[in-house]
Amino acid sequence: MKTLKLHLVLPILGMALGLVLAEVPATAHHAFSAEFDADKPVSLHGALTKMEWSNPHGWIYMDVKVADGATVNWAIEFGTPNELVRRGLRMGDFVIGSQIVIAGFSAKDGTHTATGRTLTFADGREFFVGAEGTPVIPAGGPRP
Repeated sequence: MKTLKLHLVLPILGMALGLVLAEVPATAHHAFSAEFDADKPVSLHGALTKMEWSNPHGWIYMDVKVADGATVNWAIEFGTPNELVRRGLRMGDFVIGSQIVIAGFSAKDGTHTATGRTLTFADGREFFVGAEGTPVIPAGGPRP
């Protein structure tokens, strides 16, 4: 009799687990090399325009003046909010309009997108903001 009950319960538990897992949103997580180029380090100086404190990565947006005087808005990928908090950052640190410097790596697709490695605020505070797997900027590469 116990075998019969177990035989009926296991398929029901399996279906229940399947339904629960189907409700969990799938998020695509990528390796650094899937989107960014370790051979294209960048140093961006400009004004913070937006902060997205979200998973699986935080994002900031900043206006950067380029050589011809035009302003370009860059999107910079950060680590997770949990990683940023563990490193001492808080949402309140990201004041829209404040001057920041990002050292990181450009996107492979040539857009104004990068992954951040370090963030330096105008008061001199510097933080590692990269996601896991963000490479070190080579010696002689751009630094804030």
